[in-house]
Amino acid sequence: MNEERLCLDCGTTLHGRADKKFCNDLCRNNYNNQLNSSSYNLVRNINNILRRNRRILEELNPGGKTKTTRKKLSAKGFDFEYHTRSYQTQNGKTYHFCYEYGYLPLDNDEFLLVKREEV
Repeated sequence: MNEERLCLDCGTTLHGRADKKFCNDLCRNNYNNQLNSSSYNLVRNINNILRRNRRILEELNPGGKTKTTRKKLSAKGFDFEYHTRSYQTQNGKTYHFCYEYGYLPLDNDEFLLVKREEV
């Protein structure tokens, strides 16, 4: 006894292979785009913030090591809540990195900017 199979996107009756889920590529793409749209938007927005943070750190630190202020970082749109990793030194200082560019909070709203050379 065969059960009637329906396209997961449009509901059209499916014919052909027993494992077929969609009537055509358009329905398959539409279904998957709808399924992933909300999570994709979140990921895309966070990736945009991370790329912008990296670009700002790269722009302010062309030589690989320098100091700057919170005011300069903020004026360029740097978002301190987003980074790709943190690194704690043996003496307890925590560097935050956006990919290979990092910063260390210092006193008086100053920051040490560094570039980590990947091995």
